[in-house]
Amino acid sequence: MRTIELLSPAGDLNKLFTALRFGADAVYFAGKKFGLRAYATNFDEEGVAEAIRVCHEQKKKAYVTVNIFASNRDFGELSDYLVFLEKSGADGVIVSDPGVAALVKRATPGLDLHISTQANVTNKYAAAFWRDFGAKRIVLARELTLGEITEINEYLDGTAETEVFVHGAMCISYSGRCLLSTYLTDRDSNRGECVQACRWEYALAEKSRTERPLTISEDERGTYILNSKDMNTIGILDRILETGVSSLKIEGRMKSEYYVGCVTDAYRRGIDGVLLEKGVDPTLQEELEKVNHREYCTGFYLGKAEQCLTTSKPDNPYRFCAQVLGYDEDKKCLVIEQRNRFFAGDDLEVVSPLGHYNVKFDVLYDEEGNPISDCKIVQQKLFVPTDLKLGRYDIIRKKETVC
Repeated sequence: MRTIELLSPAGDLNKLFTALRFGADAVYFAGKKFGLRAYATNFDEEGVAEAIRVCHEQKKKAYVTVNIFASNRDFGELSDYLVFLEKSGADGVIVSDPGVAALVKRATPGLDLHISTQANVTNKYAAAFWRDFGAKRIVLARELTLGEITEINEYLDGTAETEVFVHGAMCISYSGRCLLSTYLTDRDSNRGECVQACRWEYALAEKSRTERPLTISEDERGTYILNSKDMNTIGILDRILETGVSSLKIEGRMKSEYYVGCVTDAYRRGIDGVLLEKGVDPTLQEELEKVNHREYCTGFYLGKAEQCLTTSKPDNPYRFCAQVLGYDEDKKCLVIEQRNRFFAGDDLEVVSPLGHYNVKFDVLYDEEGNPISDCKIVQQKLFVPTDLKLGRYDIIRKKETVC
């Protein structure tokens, strides 16, 4: 059976463990420097080494983003950092800058080079250029259709891997190359400091009447003229796999463990369904509706006209109530860590690689054995007497009540 890699985001170690728990074959993350998500938690060098060790222990892969558009001043530290990554056993570095790519080949020839989506590889000749340069994998630009991706893979004929994004937030600028954040806030999106200014609400004003700005409204929430829908390709997953790609990537290093777990779980089940010729279970689309998201689209895969604007307001249909820490066999109880407020007796849902099902915890205790009816202390450890033996990093959620 053909192997397809499912690649999930890991903004910190807990999210990394969550991604692996829910079926990721590999994760991608950044160190404290040189990555394009400077405001994610990220990893110091000790954390990078530990993350790689954890992945390899579970026979999974770890890719490190080194995808800033580098300045001259970056290269002194960068060489030492790449050597560190190679010695730590990183399975690849994701790079967007040609100068950085050249340094990878020169300073760390044993480190696999992956070309970032921000290098804007939009055609087969650019893909072949990077292959000839020594890249093992090319993360294709998000602006490609299924037909264009197929043609690129046919041209490469297995001489380099290709990777595509299948789920998550989309940038209004071409493959994420944007100056809006820099212009408005002096935070450079091309050096990992993007404030997502495209998600803000804007107004129009006549030049001589700037004190009277006008918001052009589609509804009571306003119009967000620079904002993209989120990508969701679970419904066309079989067609994406037919293009010959090697890796399917989920966006979201800034997202929660809940998002990482639920989305990874859905695409793990979807990929396995396609490869086993069972198809994609239609309930997976319902699962993806249960995570924080904007209105969905399939990006550019089915044609460039489908990329369209939407409201900036994300939908939060479910509350991430707790993450499972484990099961205490001596006390016969489930140990969980609170994340958002819920109450004893609430109707809850379990999300686990073992299955999804409804539960109700009528009795919960704190570490001192006191009964807790209102679970409102963030990250409080709680004990639930039950025979339900969930695994660490499983998720407990609750549907939000609509008033």
